[in-house]
Amino acid sequence: MIRSLSGRFLILSIIFVMVAEILIFVPSIARFRQEYLNARLEKAQIASLSVLASEDAVISSDLAQELLDNAGVYNVALRRDAVSQLVLSSPVPGQVTTMVDLRDPSAFYLIRGAMMQIFMPAEGVIRAIGAPTNSAGTLIDVTMPQAPLRAAMIDYGLRILWLSLVISVISALLLFFAVGRFMVKPVKRVVRHMEVYAEAPEDARRIITPQATITELRSAEDALAAMQKQLTGSLKQKERLAQLGGAVAKISHDLRNILTTATLLADRMESSEDPAVKRSAPKLVNSLSRAVNLCEGTLAFGRVEEPPPSLSMVHLPRLVDDVIEGERLASDGTVTLIDEVEPGMMVRADEDQLFRVLGNLVRNARQAIEASKKEGTIKISAEEGETDWRLLVCDTGPGLPPKAQEHLFTPFEGGVRKGGTGLGLVIASELVRGHGGELSLSRTDETGTEFILRLPKHPLEIGQAAE
Repeated sequence: MIRSLSGRFLILSIIFVMVAEILIFVPSIARFRQEYLNARLEKAQIASLSVLASEDAVISSDLAQELLDNAGVYNVALRRDAVSQLVLSSPVPGQVTTMVDLRDPSAFYLIRGAMMQIFMPAEGVIRAIGAPTNSAGTLIDVTMPQAPLRAAMIDYGLRILWLSLVISVISALLLFFAVGRFMVKPVKRVVRHMEVYAEAPEDARRIITPQATITELRSAEDALAAMQKQLTGSLKQKERLAQLGGAVAKISHDLRNILTTATLLADRMESSEDPAVKRSAPKLVNSLSRAVNLCEGTLAFGRVEEPPPSLSMVHLPRLVDDVIEGERLASDGTVTLIDEVEPGMMVRADEDQLFRVLGNLVRNARQAIEASKKEGTIKISAEEGETDWRLLVCDTGPGLPPKAQEHLFTPFEGGVRKGGTGLGLVIASELVRGHGGELSLSRTDETGTEFILRLPKHPLEIGQAAE
């Protein structure tokens, strides 16, 4: 009950109503005390006027006691014509413990007196002073017992308490049912839709249809519906990508077998006596080997993820030369490829993966320049810092369009070339991150584009990895 929304509303409603009743009770009990004392003053005034109306203003002691008992007081003193007169009197059982002046009292004075009256002992005498009604004098002064007033105040307070409890329970129950009807039920409906949707999120029929009339709940339902639609679309795209991945894996498997055969034939070409064939055969074998490795890597990627790099010291000039030679063969002659890597420079990397990264960057630059129908230059350079190696791939192409810059490393969205998939830079970035490095776009405008590839020189320590 306490953990439910309706139960908490029920308990809080009772508490809040009781707090409100307490705030009402304090002034009401003070008002009750004031009316009680005024009633005693009025009865005492009537009794005193009865005495003064007699011819000799002298009555028997029995009659005087009866008038005092009827008024509920011990003594009555009345001031008339600037003269005070003790009209009725009887023995007072004790000293006066409380004095109340009812001539134009303040609210704070009445509340403070009422609270003190409740918590004072029952024994004692109250002296009350007030103004007579109907101009029957200028002042009336009476003494009375304290116990009846205190008992009456406690009885009144208990009645107010029980009434407050009844009102609190009724109000809380009404609020309980109202909350259950207008809030809890719609919330349960949303939760039920979430449970049903979770059973088969790819089923678009299970997407919630917003129906709530309460603004906040309607906003929640609208947000949930939008999220479910987006998730359903993502799941469908994921399913299609999974199917595409399965097809690519099958193609890569068959292509690997074909390339293996081509590699065997290229090995035989090495025994040829033709100088041109001898010079080209090693590069052809290397290209076929990388193609086979790429197919095997694609199969591994389809099973789990890109394999972790096998780090070793790589002779960077030789690797860059292989990249440039491969792209130079594929070029239409309008692109000039420049190698500015210092001879003998070594970097720590996975040679095949680094070849794929550089090959992707150079290929993208070459295709962009060729698509512009203008001549251009692609330059590969490298710098060695204290903490990392920086490889720069610069071109004089037309630059990347704004859309490609926004989704540069987003699959299927960062492609520039017509027919491209936009996966090249995504895979390249993933391979560089596997080295602990970073691939970033340094600049791109109408004068060309520059990518920076950073590779760390030192292995990552445990503390840095945790951070």
